[in-house]
Amino acid sequence: MRRILGPAAALVLASGCGLTSGSPMVDDVRPGSIGQGEPLKGADLTVTSKEFTEQLILGAIMGIAFEAAGANVLDRTGIQGSVGSREAVKSGEADGGYEYTGTAWITYLGNSEPIPDPRQQWQAVRDADVRNGVTWLAPSALNNTYALAMNQANHRKYRTETLSDVAELAKSDPGAVTLCVEGEFANREDGLPGMERAYGMDIPPSQVTQMDTGIIYTQTAKGGCTFGEVFTTDGRIKSMNLAVMEDDKKFFPNYNAAPMINTHTLEEWPAIPQILDPITKRLDNSVAQTLNAKVDVDGEDPHQVALDWLVKEGFVREG
Repeated sequence: MRRILGPAAALVLASGCGLTSGSPMVDDVRPGSIGQGEPLKGADLTVTSKEFTEQLILGAIMGIAFEAAGANVLDRTGIQGSVGSREAVKSGEADGGYEYTGTAWITYLGNSEPIPDPRQQWQAVRDADVRNGVTWLAPSALNNTYALAMNQANHRKYRTETLSDVAELAKSDPGAVTLCVEGEFANREDGLPGMERAYGMDIPPSQVTQMDTGIIYTQTAKGGCTFGEVFTTDGRIKSMNLAVMEDDKKFFPNYNAAPMINTHTLEEWPAIPQILDPITKRLDNSVAQTLNAKVDVDGEDPHQVALDWLVKEGFVREG
């Protein structure tokens, strides 16, 4: 859902996003609860992802699952920006990757209004993207969307639980509501401007500080700002014990992760859904926060985190 680029940058990524490079995945894995009978034996598949932690983990999960089912897998994860990995799957340079429904609906398909119901949002994306040669498999409960969060001391002090509560606090005690946000969130219609309109907030610009993502989490945890903009699946929410405000008016779009597969690839290898569906079904915000924290907090390798989780869940076996 992050790092949306303009048309010029999109062209650069589409033509020079590094898709001519990549390395084979060489995990020593075999089927567990998925991939029985190795239905992808003989397939040469390329997986892709964007460059941030969650995407690297999801890309590795898809690739390792394909390996366990018998495929030879080329790893082309970590493409910068939202556009490059999408274009790779669309063009057939890559066979699949996990993408977010809200990103597809608004950024790739050009719609301005999100669909509030997550299942209906996924269905709309799936139906619209067929004409682009892209097939969306069943979605996960993992919803990597925006939120506001605060530390526990401020949570006890102000007792806000929802964004409506934040709006009320901004009216009753205007100086109490200070925000730490990214520059993109500060200007996007599905970010701060739209949130303020939807909730009737009026937060003076002097009380909004723009900063890099990582700094937002540390400043929010320290109380340097009352509320920080966070992503709901970020592992730092759990590790820093932040309280997330409920989006009670459902303003923010749903960004549910789902496999995005090149349609020609799916026609050639129709077993792909039965391999990925059980894994996708297991993914939710709690799982994502835990896995993301292993990388962002503990410093582990995203590919190893993905492998360890797949083994722990019994989806694949090592050796």
